[in-house]
Amino acid sequence: MIGPRSLARRARGALRYAGGRDAPEVGATPRELVWSRDTARLWRYAGDAATSPTPVLVVHSLVSRSYVLDLYRGNSAIAFLLRAGLDVLLLDWEAPDEADAENTLETYADDYLPRAIAAACGVTGARELTVLGYCLGGDLALLSVARHPELPVRNLALMATPVDFSHMGALSGLVRAGRLNAADLVDRSGNVPAASVEAAFRLLKPTGEAAQYANLWQRLCDEEYVAGYQAMNRWVHDHVPFPGAAFGQLVEHLVRDNALMAGTLELGGRRVDLGAIRCPVLSVVAERDHIVPLAAAEPLPRLVGSQDAGELRLRAGHVGLVAGRSAATVTLPGIADWIREHGVAAAA
Repeated sequence: MIGPRSLARRARGALRYAGGRDAPEVGATPRELVWSRDTARLWRYAGDAATSPTPVLVVHSLVSRSYVLDLYRGNSAIAFLLRAGLDVLLLDWEAPDEADAENTLETYADDYLPRAIAAACGVTGARELTVLGYCLGGDLALLSVARHPELPVRNLALMATPVDFSHMGALSGLVRAGRLNAADLVDRSGNVPAASVEAAFRLLKPTGEAAQYANLWQRLCDEEYVAGYQAMNRWVHDHVPFPGAAFGQLVEHLVRDNALMAGTLELGGRRVDLGAIRCPVLSVVAERDHIVPLAAAEPLPRLVGSQDAGELRLRAGHVGLVAGRSAATVTLPGIADWIREHGVAAAA
């Protein structure tokens, strides 16, 4: 039974949460915009002098806000990488509108990413970069490096990046069965609206929100927990639209044809050969990932042509790879160690 004092503390915590009081500032690490093109934005983060000679370019997904990587002070993957002695840049995307509806996978793999990589090398003075892709951002990085092996990418690290879309859960099952088509989700702007993107993620874990509220009620006395919940809850409900043309390709080729696994993916009339990727590759997978299950990400090291391709398997969920109490002690150290070890030889 809950005692009166405990109930009173929970009530005070509930009032703070409902009123948005003490909500942490998200995306607080200082940064500078160093390049942009259309909705693409390249940021460089301020930190102490980097000790690793190879900068890290983080490529974020198209369907969510990138501040999950810099959630709030004390809970930031970006800040952790900076403290690990890495020079960190981030490629993210502003919300698309009608002008972006025709963006294809080629738009990202052949245009935005190569230009952003060149800009990152220019602003840092580095000859090569480590590219670190998160979720669908990992797929974009994978396609770009495969199609352009001449890019100055020394290492490729991919977090929670799906390649076997036959294991991507209920939503991909509906698409494969033809019960849901890309055109059904596109609005008048030509894009998949943010509300549909959010609903799709909710379908993957329909009881998740109720469980989170139950946990919140149990821990309303814990100010640190409530602050973390506020930041994460904001991000979970802060999706962005998905460019319609790229979404159509994802549905037709990656989900229905499972073309990355089959080796049949063609973009711009040219087959995508993942075997052309010869740089060191690390696939970071989360054992409790309900968005990109293990089976969807596990085959990645076997698909590339690198002789140095491995997996880092971590006890975390999809977001837990980059945010949460265990990220700084369990998941991020292994990622940072691999990046540092594979960046040493790039010194001038």
